[in-house]
Amino acid sequence: MIPYDKRDGKIWYNNKMVDWGNVKLHVLNHGLHYASCVFEGLRVYDGDIFKLEEHTNRFFYSAKRMGFEIPFSEAEINKACIETVKIQKVQNGYVRPVAWRGSEMMAISAQQTKIHVAIATWEWGSYFDPNLKTKGIKLNISKWRRPAPNTIPWDTKASGLYMICTLSKHEAESEGYTDSLMLDHQDNIAEATGANVFFKDKDGNLHTPVPDSFLDGITRRTLIEIAKSKNIKVFERKISPDELDKFEGCFLTGTAAEVTPVSQIEDFKFKVCNTIIDLSESYQSLVRKKAAA
Repeated sequence: MIPYDKRDGKIWYNNKMVDWGNVKLHVLNHGLHYASCVFEGLRVYDGDIFKLEEHTNRFFYSAKRMGFEIPFSEAEINKACIETVKIQKVQNGYVRPVAWRGSEMMAISAQQTKIHVAIATWEWGSYFDPNLKTKGIKLNISKWRRPAPNTIPWDTKASGLYMICTLSKHEAESEGYTDSLMLDHQDNIAEATGANVFFKDKDGNLHTPVPDSFLDGITRRTLIEIAKSKNIKVFERKISPDELDKFEGCFLTGTAAEVTPVSQIEDFKFKVCNTIIDLSESYQSLVRKKAAA
């Protein structure tokens, strides 16, 4: 794989299209040292960005929760995302807007720092091994917990919140798993390292954790809408790990993960059932409907 700093093309950087290799920032920037950085992840399907406005709205919300203001309007960011995708000629890929505090101050305080914004995009296929879309991925249960909601800005896509996700995923992969299931501060099921989780019971109902200490994903909300349109009941509630043996199906949702079946969580086995396959197919139909129209 080509390293991300060695690629070709353009990146939108502070309202200018800059050659990919010339996008530079100083090592003493506040975003790097103190995680004063927020970002988004969007998918491009057949040249169109899926749910662009919703992602941009969350991007601005995250920045506000982190105490800084993005120096562009939502309309300008939307336009920049579309322009960057066109310039890079991305047909099926990923878009990464990111905003961070600059280098004007180097300490905890950061009131005088400039806010920088960049948008990059690239062709990108399946987040997980495509073969696992039919077989299902395997998860362990992380030793790290999602922090209590009064300790972090839990409802943002802020870079610092992903530190324990990287630790969890590395540990899982070293043990032969694909990803890791994370619990919350009360030891209830929360999410995977970068995706929300759903369970299917024997009656065909779906169960998903209440997002009160982790991100309520845009794909998560989309899947709930799809499920309800099929008259599938969806219960958003606290779910204990002790309940894992009561479910027959499990899957993850996320912009990167899309709809990914889970075949195993440690010693608990799940079926890649027709309901999960149908939900995944319906999601793919939805995200590509503009191109097909």
